[in-house]
Amino acid sequence: MKPRVHLINPSRVTFGTAVITPRWLYVLAAATGTEWGDPILVDETLQHLDMDSISKGDVVGIGVHTSNAKRGYEIGRAARAKGAWVVFGGIHSTLFPDEVMEHGAAHAVVKGDGDLVWQGVVRDCFAGHPLPLYDGGRVSGESFKQARWDLLPPESYMWASVQTVRGCPKHCSFCSVWRTDGQQPRSREVDSIVEEIVALRRKGFRFIALADDNFYPVALAELAAADRREDKTRLNELKAIRKLRFDLMAKLAKLPDDIVFFTQITMEAAEDPEFLAAMRKAKIRGALVGVESVTAEGLKDVYKGFNLHGDALAERLKEFRKNGIYILGSFIFGLPSDRESTFDATLALADKADLTFAQFVLLTPFPGTLDFEKWAKEQTNPLMIEGVPVTQHWLMPEERRPKIFAPHPTMSAEEIRTRTQGVWDDFYSWGRIWGRSNVVKSVRSRVMFLLVSKLYRQMYANTGIATDSARVNKSAKRAKWMGRFARRLFIAAPMPELMMPD
Repeated sequence: MKPRVHLINPSRVTFGTAVITPRWLYVLAAATGTEWGDPILVDETLQHLDMDSISKGDVVGIGVHTSNAKRGYEIGRAARAKGAWVVFGGIHSTLFPDEVMEHGAAHAVVKGDGDLVWQGVVRDCFAGHPLPLYDGGRVSGESFKQARWDLLPPESYMWASVQTVRGCPKHCSFCSVWRTDGQQPRSREVDSIVEEIVALRRKGFRFIALADDNFYPVALAELAAADRREDKTRLNELKAIRKLRFDLMAKLAKLPDDIVFFTQITMEAAEDPEFLAAMRKAKIRGALVGVESVTAEGLKDVYKGFNLHGDALAERLKEFRKNGIYILGSFIFGLPSDRESTFDATLALADKADLTFAQFVLLTPFPGTLDFEKWAKEQTNPLMIEGVPVTQHWLMPEERRPKIFAPHPTMSAEEIRTRTQGVWDDFYSWGRIWGRSNVVKSVRSRVMFLLVSKLYRQMYANTGIATDSARVNKSAKRAKWMGRFARRLFIAAPMPELMMPD
């Protein structure tokens, strides 16, 4: 049998149906080319990899971030034992290529973007002499590959995903994006983006995530600061990036009215009426906003002083709602400045700001972030669990990993965990969800809202801070049942005749 290329998205937990397509799988499928036939794609959030599908001489590409690295390493070792060429990529591989070699049995590691370098890696593997390290760097926007959406498995995903820009100019302490993808936004060509969206709508996808690091890469304050400089070079660069955003939104506005876009954005966009109006016309109906903390002290903890807090924060978030953009607010618990009152205050703020969805995550030091570097330096005698130091917590069995990694000045780890779970439970109670469901009008839409809210909680609350594997498995089974039903509510009739807008 002719050797084949496999691309694998590892996951310990499978749901049968997933919310959003893992875009990198389909981009690398395009980058592979067809010289060796179509690559075999496995997303383990749908179903686990069948190791019998891998043969000696195959190339196995595994993309990992910190959360799924341990599962990825298991797959890498098993694939190498079968005689396959094993290559790792992704954010975690970019940060720790040596670790990937040691624990994942990798023949090669790809750092940075894989759009341009991946085909050469595959060719070297089939020739029998891959290099140990390939550096894909940060490719320019015009070099971004269009995804191979023709390889999507049927009836598997609720939302599609398309990327329009990489990089984020901010420097939040808990985020690695600005360090791995850079602070200079790399905007993709507008027609290339729209071509992908048209291809997805032809297949029946009408809910599409604009999977960007930051859809609002140029804030008004940055323009004003650049304008104060005598040298206008930076100002012109920022204006060009901003113009590309508006050009894109103008094209999105010409797409079918039933399409719904969701993106990720900073709160500063609420200060920009022109941008919000363009988002509304472009059918961008939802956005994830990193609120992080409701207190000024908490925002200082995470280097996010450009956010507001308290009543001013609530009013600012409402600006999105006034423009028809519904917010998924993201909050962090376990910050040094958090107190017992912070949990109730956060829930009250989420209600007052009319947030449509919310997520409440525990402060976790992830590699590549300033928080991780500061925390790791403080671990002069790190806690060991099954021979693994806490500074490599992702290598520990998932059920043994700490939930809180640094002692809190006033609360125990268990108190923070249980109070966080309590906020999830309260925000996603039936009564609160029903009250928020008034964002849609028809009974069918309100039922869909209820179901999706409960599904979101099952996938991201219980599995995110579960205390044991039994609870994780139980949550996954519920999510699997709910996901199959929910997908029918998101998918529309295909539009094979849809053309590119003028």
